[in-house]
Amino acid sequence: MPITTCIFDAYGTLFDVAAAARVAAAEPGRDALAALWPKLAEDWRLKQLQYTWLRAITREHTSFWEVTKDGLDWAMERHGLDGDMELRERLLALYWELAAFPEVPKMLATLKAHGKACAILSNGNPDMLDGAVDSAGIGIYLDAVLSVEDVGIFKPDSRVYDLVGKHFGCDRTEVLFVSSNGWDAAGAAGYGFETVWVNRAGDPLDRLPHRPQHILSDLTALPELVT
Repeated sequence: MPITTCIFDAYGTLFDVAAAARVAAAEPGRDALAALWPKLAEDWRLKQLQYTWLRAITREHTSFWEVTKDGLDWAMERHGLDGDMELRERLLALYWELAAFPEVPKMLATLKAHGKACAILSNGNPDMLDGAVDSAGIGIYLDAVLSVEDVGIFKPDSRVYDLVGKHFGCDRTEVLFVSSNGWDAAGAAGYGFETVWVNRAGDPLDRLPHRPQHILSDLTALPELVT
């Protein structure tokens, strides 16, 4: 069946998760962060994801905002920044204002011009996602913003992917699912979606039972897959 519905992960796929640390490091009075911010951002993201997996496995769900804060606290302590509460609050505030990657608005506009439904399916809780969508100015291109909070477990649990069919009434084979997380793209492929892994970092393919059908270095060429 032809693709009718394009579903995007949010953080790292549409929104630049390193932007919070990068912007904070460029602000006056944060010279110590100038050399640290790339590793801080990397550690923050890694722990954020690890905490979602562990909470899904142990069935101890909490909001994505809580695991985001927990991940930041771990990363700041690792880099000797755990006493800087002003920096912590600034980084958390910036996370609500993440920029979209430069190619995102044009890519979404192209998909909409070709009649595709477009939506976010994210671990993020609704207020976080609303903040990011508004900050990036991409709400006009989205037909829905779907959150795991509706099922109370993080991706890649199949109940999360079920949200797409429940909302759009489409078959799995009509969905193109797009994520910058290799494990998420693999999980969605196993679920039955056609999948795209946005491999911005040039990482090796994850050794998992299912693999994405497409690998892109960014989202620029994505409309060519479905239009």
